[in-house]
Amino acid sequence: MIIVRTPTRASFCGGGSDLPVFYKKHGGAVLSAGLNRYVYLSIHPFFYRDRLICKYSKNELVDNPSELEHPIFRVLLEKFGLNGVEVVSTADVPAGTGLGSSSSFTVGLLHTLYAYTGKYVSAASLADEACRTEIDVLGEPIGKQDQYAAAFGGLNVYRFNKDGSVSVEPVIMSPEAMERMERNLLMFYTGDLRSASQILSEQGKNVVTDNDMEKAQLDICKMTDELHKELISDNIDALGGILHAGWEQKRKLASGITNPLINDAYDNALAAGASGGKLLGAGGGGFLLFYVPEHRHNAVKNALSHLTYMQFGFSRNGSTVIYVGDKPNRS
Repeated sequence: MIIVRTPTRASFCGGGSDLPVFYKKHGGAVLSAGLNRYVYLSIHPFFYRDRLICKYSKNELVDNPSELEHPIFRVLLEKFGLNGVEVVSTADVPAGTGLGSSSSFTVGLLHTLYAYTGKYVSAASLADEACRTEIDVLGEPIGKQDQYAAAFGGLNVYRFNKDGSVSVEPVIMSPEAMERMERNLLMFYTGDLRSASQILSEQGKNVVTDNDMEKAQLDICKMTDELHKELISDNIDALGGILHAGWEQKRKLASGITNPLINDAYDNALAAGASGGKLLGAGGGGFLLFYVPEHRHNAVKNALSHLTYMQFGFSRNGSTVIYVGDKPNRS
């Protein structure tokens, strides 16, 4: 058996600039952190050598990978030509909550299949192949940031170049500043599950057809460099104001990004002492993230007591093989 653990992510600045329609024209940049809320993939030889079973929110037992309903399982297991295996996916958070877990699944499954077939693959190669699988093969109208955050983990600036290449730059901070940044970030679940595809599709169209929205996306992208500069100077408290400015711009970009529940929760958090925040992911639901000075934590938690608080920290590593069992003799 092989088990692979892959982090989810929280994006602080630049979301949307990783969409091809934007970065091919302007270039893009996102600053994000891998989170210690993980997607786990395991693979093991199946008792029936001529069959295949995939277990996730449902179980699929098939004779051939092409028969699988789950599109990512189907595409990747066909690519690797595997049969006679059992593949299981579990996660710390459900899909559709804004933490990039769908792309974490893709990266983790690729890593698992490469490890099972005895091949080493770099973080950059995992991220690139996950992007091609989701965007080019499956036609998802999404960006590239989630796949790179899942593959690399840590706190990084990801730059999406006009030619389609991606550069990864670690954010270098003192350990004390990094720890304080983690402590001062609070996350709350709004209770809504949603697909990012529709919102991202609308957002992608808007930023190339509407000058005001294109300018808003450019401003969001520029905030990445501003935040990067502040963090490497250990000015952690700047994060709140930059998150707030980015959220004010982001919610202009598509009709489904926010709703009255999200707006009320956001306003209540600021009134209780948060200096800024944002909705993680494309929008419409999922997790709200706030920067809150430590002495205001209880006040903000009380103000949002109707939402589910989730404790988290940063994941220092990207997708990682965490267990390798003995290879069975199937002769």
